[in-house]
Formats: sequence, C-alpha cells, structure tokens
Amino acid sequence: MKEKIQDAIQQALDESPERNFVESLEISFTLRDVDLKNPANRIQEEVRLPSGRGKPVRIAMFAGGEMSTKAKAAGIEVIDPSQIEDIGGNRQQARKMANRYDFFLSEIPHMGTVGRFLGVVLGPRGKMPRPVPPNVDPGMIAAGLKDTAIVRSRDKVTFHTAMGSREQGIGDLTANGMAIWTRVVGKLERGAGNIRSCYVKTSMGPSIKVEVVL
Repeated sequence: MKEKIQDAIQQALDESPERNFVESLEISFTLRDVDLKNPANRIQEEVRLPSGRGKPVRIAMFAGGEMSTKAKAAGIEVIDPSQIEDIGGNRQQARKMANRYDFFLSEIPHMGTVGRFLGVVLGPRGKMPRPVPPNVDPGMIAAGLKDTAIVRSRDKVTFHTAMGSREQGIGDLTANGMAIWTRVVGKLERGAGNIRSCYVKTSMGPSIKVEVVL
C-alpha cells in the first residue's frame, strides 16, 4: 500500500498548483459493509503522525490562575473560564471559537461547565477538551497534540483527516498517510476489505484515488 499511497500523493501535488497559502494534504475513506449506527463500529482514533502535521497547531485551554500561566508559557492560548457561559450563549461566537482551534484543553473543574455550555458546538466537531490534572504540565500534552491527527467517522461511511502539509516532502507525507491507513484498516473487521475507496487531495486540489490492495 505504501507505493499506492505515495503515487496518489505525488499526483495530488502535481495536479494542484501552488497557492498563496500552505495547503494541507487530506486522506479520505469510504467504508463498506460496516454498521456505523452501532457506536462500537465507528472509527475514533488519535494517530501520532511520524512526520508531524507540517503546520502550526492551534491549541486553547480553559484555565485560570497558575495553570493559566503554565499554558501561556507553553504557547497555548488561554480562555478565561468565566467567559464559557457567555461564549456558549452566542452560537456564532462559539462556532468561530471552535473553528479557530485544532484542540482544546481544560482544567478538570471546568470540564462540566464546558460540556454544559459548549458541548453542543465542540462535541460534533470532536473537539471536546482534554482534561489536564493539577500536577500535569499542559505544555507536555500540547507537544503531543502537535503531531496528532484525529480520524473520526461518527456515523458517516465517508470521513477524512489532514495528514500533513504541502511543505513536507513526499517521503514524510507517505509515512503519515501509511500511519493513518494502518490504524484505520486495523480497526475494521475485514481490514482493507471494508474500504470501498480511499482518496488523497490537497486543500483545494482534485481528489486522487488510491488503489486499494486487499
């Protein structure tokens, strides 16, 4: 599969002209013969990309006091917990916040408040915050997330995730693509036999089909 994924990535790069911004590379899957109405069959994976995401990752944390200071020192943007209810009461503002960041963290005492007022926005996007215990440095958690791709099907047979950026080399992108492919296939009962199709594309480029090898 490595050669098939590499060929598709190279074609996707070749067929998409350079833009005035750094495009992401995405990989998408369409499943077959999988009952995704059963939550146990859904894909919900965090894949550590061996070559990293290739673009800066935006992380925010709901924190105050000393934890807020630690988060800021680690380059994490801090959202004051006192603002959670107000943000949740403005659906447009809540959506903008959800789209602005790739990941969220939160001090444990604020998790319930986030769920109550922002869960309806963050939940469907797979962006509910990760809890940070009092004795854990949020910078350590953030460092791990900077190389992480979230692969999430929910109840849809077609789903996608970013696997890197155009600035990375073909070798790095292929390694990332293989890491995601291997994890997804490993979660399926029939492995690649449950993959109807797989495509790769740049953010604004054409979709290139990956020949699935059973």
